[in-house]
Amino acid sequence: MEQGTGNMEPAPGTNNRDPREEEPLFVISVAARMVGMHAQTLRYYERVGLVRPSRSRGRRRLYSLADINRLREIQRLINDLGVNLAGVDVIFRMRNRILELEQELANVRSHLQRLRDRRLPAPRE
Repeated sequence: MEQGTGNMEPAPGTNNRDPREEEPLFVISVAARMVGMHAQTLRYYERVGLVRPSRSRGRRRLYSLADINRLREIQRLINDLGVNLAGVDVIFRMRNRILELEQELANVRSHLQRLRDRRLPAPRE
């Protein structure tokens, strides 16, 4: 779904994300402690596709700061807003689609401006 540590879709706002946030740093026990969840919960979230941590050569899960932030966002949606896991997935997919559409719109506007600049004379002062 989101994030750059191998996750399926970029997280909201990842276009400006510091690449260091994507660096796999934390084993599952540390990540679980950081977000106040049980390691089994993190494994379940991975199984259902809400998060996808990187893997070490020894196949150990390694979570980045971006993964930690995503887990915190999942936690906020569930605990504070009462969203179920299916709803969390829909929200993340919709956010990603909105970001894609915003980028596409910006590209179209830029292209249109380039066409205008070529075809229309510059305004006189």
